[in-house]
Amino acid sequence: MLSVSNLIKRYGKQNAVDDISFELGGGEVVGLLGPNGAGKSTTMKCIVGLLRKTSGEITIGGHDHLSVEAKRLFSYIPETPYVYDLLTVREHLQFIAQAYGVRDWKEKGEELLNLFELDDKGDKLGRDLSKGMRQKVSICCALLPDPDILFFDEPMIGLDPKAIKNTRQVFRDLKEQGKTILVSTHLIDSVESIADRIMILKNGKIIGNDTIQNLKAQAEGSDGATLEDLFLQLTEDARD
Repeated sequence: MLSVSNLIKRYGKQNAVDDISFELGGGEVVGLLGPNGAGKSTTMKCIVGLLRKTSGEITIGGHDHLSVEAKRLFSYIPETPYVYDLLTVREHLQFIAQAYGVRDWKEKGEELLNLFELDDKGDKLGRDLSKGMRQKVSICCALLPDPDILFFDEPMIGLDPKAIKNTRQVFRDLKEQGKTILVSTHLIDSVESIADRIMILKNGKIIGNDTIQNLKAQAEGSDGATLEDLFLQLTEDARD
């Protein structure tokens, strides 16, 4: 569903993303982990076309990632949710439905609003929403067109505990439907229970790309280790 080959994103002489390659298959939930500045958000923004890559090849569903055909296949939920100040919550859904040609969207839209407890906020303007509510609106808008692949950049930030629980369940439901999910997060425990595979970035390079079980098997002294322990071990700077 997603293929990234030899992706490089350079700022000046510094490679923020340093020649990485990976693939995501259908029905796969992949967690993208890494310390601050590792290149997670940059990688995701290059994939969805918000940043121009320096070199490399990216295809989505066999199409170039910048093509209209590719853009029809995915939704992107940014770390900082953006909403339109003068559109109400329901008008955001209407806008997405019209943009993607989604017919009979109102019933599904109401289900999403109910799921994220926004049903009583439907007439509220974007400018009056808290960050958490903006994030919920962003997720609802991403789910409405029923995309084949979803890119979540720190989706849990700003969400209340119930919304985090609901989002995890959404991930599971999407996986059962054969959807592909790439989720970047600092909250390691939020992906440990749902991810089929973990990719760990450090200094723009992939230093781990496997199931949690296999990554633990490869790590030294990993008996009884949590994903957080493994992450800290793999990303620790070598110091004398």
